Amino acid sequence: MQSRGKPAVWRDLQDHYAMMQSLHLRCLFADDPVRGERMTAEAAGVYLDYSKNRINDETLRLLVDLAEQSGLRARIDAMFRGEKINMTENRAVLHVALRAPKGASIVVDGKNVVPEVHAVLDKMADFANRVRSGRWKGHTGKPVRNVVNIGIGGSDLGPVMAYEALKYYSDRTMTFRFVSNVDGTDFVEATRDLDPAETLFIVSSKTFTTLETMTNAQSARDWSLQGLGGDAKAVARHFVAVSTNAEKVTEFGIDTANMFEFWDWVGGRYSMDSAIGLSTMVAIGPDHFREILAGFHAIDEHFRSTPFGCNLPVLMGLLSVWYNDFFGAQTVAVLPYDQYLKRFPAYLQQLTMESNGKHVTLDGTPVETQTGPIYWGEPGTNGQHSFYQLIHQGTRLIPCDFIGFGQALNPIGRHHDMLLANVFAQSEALAFGKTPEQVKAGRAVGLLSHVGAGPGRKCRARPLM
Repeated sequence: MQSRGKPAVWRDLQDHYAMMQSLHLRCLFADDPVRGERMTAEAAGVYLDYSKNRINDETLRLLVDLAEQSGLRARIDAMFRGEKINMTENRAVLHVALRAPKGASIVVDGKNVVPEVHAVLDKMADFANRVRSGRWKGHTGKPVRNVVNIGIGGSDLGPVMAYEALKYYSDRTMTFRFVSNVDGTDFVEATRDLDPAETLFIVSSKTFTTLETMTNAQSARDWSLQGLGGDAKAVARHFVAVSTNAEKVTEFGIDTANMFEFWDWVGGRYSMDSAIGLSTMVAIGPDHFREILAGFHAIDEHFRSTPFGCNLPVLMGLLSVWYNDFFGAQTVAVLPYDQYLKRFPAYLQQLTMESNGKHVTLDGTPVETQTGPIYWGEPGTNGQHSFYQLIHQGTRLIPCDFIGFGQALNPIGRHHDMLLANVFAQSEALAFGKTPEQVKAGRAVGLLSHVGAGPGRKCRARPLM
């Protein structure tokens, strides 16, 4: 009998899992030597190699059937149409509108929101250009050389991740800091070596009442005024707001002309390409920021229109269901082989775990499966000298997402070749391991008792070309 709430294909997947769980990736590659070429997908410059998963063509067929029987296509279409798919708050979920090009139409409550999005982007660009050029002056007439973003959750994790990921493109004559923790140490260390006369604070809070953010904002106000002679008029030259609460913003002393709005259909964890990304735009410039939005939009369109069998976001989501709900894997390790992406795993934690942190369905009935794995990770190659031992030889099944780049932004000697060699070597080792015969051939007989003959470890190698 079919379990309540599960599509009919779920039973077929359970039967299929019983057959697949004991298969080793060595066998799958031996039976299909070209799977490394076949099991790939590409979109907007992102190349996904999912061949090192414990799957075959039948697995993919069943998982795609699961997506279709679950109504995923209808849900995608509803999101892009601006329907209120956030059931608990009765709101649209339209981060895709934040990167829609001018001339597009995405309607919420009968109104096309795209013109409003671009109006805010234009306002952000004008402000960013004034700060970057030195035309924006502080209270004493000095230009801004330091920008401190104050926020928490999506108002911090996205901007921090984006700044670190794009630091190569940032204005190195400026300093950027981020404060989120209500622990006073966070604020003190972020401002210890800064000159208040050259420091601008971006306070990001939709309601301008978030406890942690406003506590830090008040400390920033006190710090600024103490260093600027106590004149309350100085606040307007050293603070701007990303908010929708004009009354609270004015009360704080910020000119509402320097208040950048966003909308209740923007979820915090998806907000980095809204006005929440103001610090990112100041760091890298409006042109680069719009390039980011164009890349997001390209993937949005791929997600919206591409068949599920070659749809990158859908494939990755289905593989997560496969390991989480059938293999019982509890975590996913995200392993970026790029130092600029050092904060990417932390960003993904909120993006995935807050989204999937539910225990009931849309109609309020209890969920019968696991709703999502725990995401964690560190940049390679550092992790190889830390936690990889447990992944390689421990008892847990830990899915691993490897991220690499075909070209280095900082080409120094053979560094990038060595980095990519580690990406491929680690993904190969996790996928195939060594047989006792291979260990003997390598004359490491003393290690035989440490060589397992089990089904190996699942590994998703995802070099980005």
